[in-house]
Formats: sequence, structure tokens, C-alpha cells
Amino acid sequence: MNIRRLIPLQFLQRLSLAALCCWLAASPAAAGVRVRDLAMIAGARDNQLVGYGLVVGLAGDGDKDPVYTKQTVANMLQRHGITVPPATLSSKNVAVVMVTADIAAFMKNGSRIDVQVASIGDAKSLQGGVLLQTPLLGADNRVYAVAQGPLSVGGFSAGAGGGGGATVTKNHPTVATIIGGALVEKEIPATIVHDQTLELLLREPGFTTAARMATAINLIYTNAAEAVDATTVKVQLPEVAQGRPVDFIARLEAIELEPDAPARIVINERTGTIVATSRIKISNCAISQGSLTINIASTLQVSQPNALSSTGETVVTPQTKTDVTENKARFINLPEMPTVEKVASALNALGVTPRDMMAIFQAMKQAGALQAELITR
Repeated sequence: MNIRRLIPLQFLQRLSLAALCCWLAASPAAAGVRVRDLAMIAGARDNQLVGYGLVVGLAGDGDKDPVYTKQTVANMLQRHGITVPPATLSSKNVAVVMVTADIAAFMKNGSRIDVQVASIGDAKSLQGGVLLQTPLLGADNRVYAVAQGPLSVGGFSAGAGGGGGATVTKNHPTVATIIGGALVEKEIPATIVHDQTLELLLREPGFTTAARMATAINLIYTNAAEAVDATTVKVQLPEVAQGRPVDFIARLEAIELEPDAPARIVINERTGTIVATSRIKISNCAISQGSLTINIASTLQVSQPNALSSTGETVVTPQTKTDVTENKARFINLPEMPTVEKVASALNALGVTPRDMMAIFQAMKQAGALQAELITR
């Protein structure tokens, strides 16, 4: 950042080096985040494309002759002047796939975009395959790009043939990508300036962040920005920038501010992951954590008559043994904690597992001691 553009030169000359370093460290801009990292320009959005196509050259790993694959191959051959009944075709080297892509705003004709290819049949792998020319359609059912090319698969599947053979699979061999595999055929119109005004849309809505962004912009462009709601900040183009909106947007996106981080804890029970922001606080509370383990073991015993007995028969009798183990509970007092580091240290002192920690956070929230938003996924 050019300090001379933001601070008067006379002010810099009166500051010592140490004082200047302290002033910059305390300045919000020193640890700020750019506007372009917090918001996007309304109208400059991506659009999703999708297409249905064929991947060929799969060396026997393709679809196992489903009706839709045969029909698709027959349709493709018919477009090339070859008429063949679908029932007579074999699709072992072919797979039907869905092709998806995101096209960014302002992409011109002839530009290339990346595509993702995923099998929709029962093909084993797309390794070594080539995608045939596939039109990619938008939500309005119009063709905006055409994809074609060799696939890049980040996995493999290998194994012995026949029933009961061992198989080794790494990652997902039925999903592939083609870097730059689609050519843009039609530009999607985008308008970002309306009545000499553009809108900034926050990626993480928040009234505080929206207000801070408007304030940071107004410090450079007086009375140009207004926070409309938690997501939208309207910016009026200055007179000198009304004929050059791109230059103004570039300067606008370089403005820095300190965003507001909400007090939030996100819990993913499937993976045992807990993520907490630095603003969470815990009111005075006490926690008791213990565990109860019940182990039930069932064994089979054989009961049979004596060797010289002429009556009776051998029977199997189950025997069940139940053990109950309860660990000693620990009851600790948690004073009011202003930082996430102290909260983590206190809970780690209990020696709890991530799953137990999730239960503790949920109990704290129900008790009203956790002053943060709790999200469970």
C-alpha cells in the first residue's frame, strides 16, 4: 500500500520510525482485508453449464451395455451417416457421462474453461478415455460452450478378473476433469453499473461488516457508499470515474477494512471436527464429565450327555456376561472466559474426546453459558 497517498507528508515527517511502526500496527488497515476478498460486484457472477456426452476408448471398463448407452452410441453414429440398430451395439469401451462447468462473467467467444466429467452408468473407470464433442447448456437451455478432449483422472481401479477377484480402488476413477476442455461459443451478457451506481454483495452477510465497508469507502470517496442491508453496499461512481468504471472498481477492491467475525462454533459430527472463532465467550458454569461403558459378551457352550448314556442329545447353550464400567467423573468450574484459547485449554484439561467436547458445547448452549452461535452439521 502507498502510505503517502493516505497520510499527509507533513505528518510523516514529524513521526519517528518507532512511532510510525506503532501507528501502522494499530491502524485497522494494517491488518485489514481487501474489499474484493469480502464482496463481489453485483452482475459479475458465474453461471453453471451442463451437458450429456460420451467418453470413448475405455478398454473394456465402460458401461455394461445398458439401453441408454447403446441408444446414445447409435444416435452418435447416425449423426455421422451410419445407421445401426442399438441392440446390435456393445458399449464396453464407451461410457455415458454428465459434463459440468462454471463460466465466469465477461468470458468472450473462444475462451477456454475447465470442465468436470462424471459417469452416470456402471462404468468401472474413465481412465484413458476421450470425451466426444459435448454441447454445454445453461439454465435457459441455450448452448454457451462446447467440451471435448482427453480426460484427466485422479484415481484408478485395478483387480483380478472374474468372480471373487481382489480389487484395489484409489479416489474416484469414474470422475475426471479436462483443464481448458471447453470453448466458449456464446458470451453471457453482464451489467454491473446501473444509473452510475454499482452494488457490492458481501460473501458473508453482516450488518457490522457492511457498515464498516461503507465507512472505509467513504474515507477515500466522500459520501460515495451506503450500506443498504446486511449484504448490499451501494457505491456511487464519482464524476471522474463515470466513463471508466473498471479503473474505479480496481481501486475500490483494493480498499482494506477489518471485517466483523461472529462468535460461532461449527461442529461436524461425522468427522469429529470442531472449529471456533476467537470471539466466543463462556459465562460462569461448572462441568462434570464422565463415561459409562457397558460390555456385553456372549459365548457359546456345548452341553452333551455322558459317553455311555443312551439318552439325551448334544445342544449348544449361549452364556452372556455383562460388565459395567463407569469412569470417575470430574467436576470443574469454568470462570468467565473471553478467549477461545482459554476455552480450549479448559476443555482439554478434562481429557475429553472430540465427540465428548461436542456434547459439552451443546450442553453449554442449552444452559445459556455459551455466548456463541452453535452450528451442527
